[in-house]
Amino acid sequence: MDRELFRVPDAASLGSPGDREHSPRILLLYGSLRQRSFSRLAAKEAARLLRAMGAETRIFDPRGLPLPDAEEASHSKVAELRELAEWAEGMVWCSPERHGAMTGIMKAQIDWIPLALGAVRPTQGKTLALMQVCGGSQSFNTVNQLRVLGRWMRMVTIPNQSSVPRAFMEFDDNDRMKPSPFYDRIVDVMEELVKFTLLVRGRSEALTDRYSERKESAEQLSARANQRAI
Repeated sequence: MDRELFRVPDAASLGSPGDREHSPRILLLYGSLRQRSFSRLAAKEAARLLRAMGAETRIFDPRGLPLPDAEEASHSKVAELRELAEWAEGMVWCSPERHGAMTGIMKAQIDWIPLALGAVRPTQGKTLALMQVCGGSQSFNTVNQLRVLGRWMRMVTIPNQSSVPRAFMEFDDNDRMKPSPFYDRIVDVMEELVKFTLLVRGRSEALTDRYSERKESAEQLSARANQRAI
């Protein structure tokens, strides 16, 4: 062990975030292109709640986003998604469950967000809330998969999550979610997301500072592993 790079975590390094007085910035992603997409409707309900709790929200429309690696990263939809990922301090991922898994549309959005953009990690240390909508009975396959991806993207994934069964029965003719315990759970999840975001933002650098990365930079690791990108 390199003792010069070894650090003992202390409370002072996790102190006040200082001038972070702006509203929490939350990006919402959904995983369906259907005209009446229940994952989009659920994301919109979540966004309304987040705004009521003082957050600033943006919802990314995945229509027109190419398959990963089918286009260059300069593609307008890819650039838009990456800019939003950098802007956000937290995210909500909401996907339908299809064949027992998240949709390809959901996964494509996550795959277009890289672990690193130069020296910037667009998701590391940011908060994440997970939701899914089901066509049938309640399932947690998709949120469980999304939780693995959140960890891989080095995000602070909150403990609570939402799964809405028989989603077609949970929205009225005006595309608003009906009062129910499933709606109450979304309220719980968004409340928890805002709390975690307020706690984490401004402290992400301290929380994600790692001995191994102080010892070997991303550039050095890339050169050693002979990779074009990490």
